[in-house]
Amino acid sequence: MLDSVLFIVFSVLESTSLFYLAFKIFKIDLYPKEIVFAGLIMAFFSYCLRFNYSMSKTDVFLQYTLAFLFIWLLFRIHIFYAVIMTGMTYQAYMLIQSLLYLFMNLTGLVKMNFPSLSTGSYLLQLLTVTASLIIAYYIGKKRKGFDFVPDKPEGRIDIGKRDKILFALSIPSVLLVILMLYLVEYLPNLFFLIPLLYGMLLFGYLYYSSQKNRGDEF
Repeated sequence: MLDSVLFIVFSVLESTSLFYLAFKIFKIDLYPKEIVFAGLIMAFFSYCLRFNYSMSKTDVFLQYTLAFLFIWLLFRIHIFYAVIMTGMTYQAYMLIQSLLYLFMNLTGLVKMNFPSLSTGSYLLQLLTVTASLIIAYYIGKKRKGFDFVPDKPEGRIDIGKRDKILFALSIPSVLLVILMLYLVEYLPNLFFLIPLLYGMLLFGYLYYSSQKNRGDEF
């Protein structure tokens, strides 16, 4: 029972911090009630898939899809930019988590099992959530985000080459999460490749997003 409650709580925390990070990166107004609601829905589906059916990889894909759908339909972001927002935010979030996992693995913290067998996992989630919230708050405080994402789902948008590149960079996001789970389970010595791959993709996102935000010619 305790593990079930903790799983739901930490899942909601992860989802809400993910949305908070997304809205701060793209300078979009926050919707606290809607964010918590989306987090609860995502946590419920995650719990069912992992505890009832042991389908962790399916859960990864579903969580990514739900995040995209909520950004598009609940928070009313244009579908094209919802894909970009979801991809970039997931890559930033997973870069933070993979780096923390490397640190915890080196220090042995990831294998903590007191008072619960999942203590190491919960600690990783908590650290990731905390780091994401701090980074998102800093981005918002310093006004470092991007403002090229329209806040209305309808209307015509001009899709240039830079937009298509940003869209393409979103595609590997969920595949890298699945790869990360595979490496943790079967090839832990190669896990260092995950933050490298996330870092490269995120660099591309930041580079082209900065150019688009400044209105540079492509």
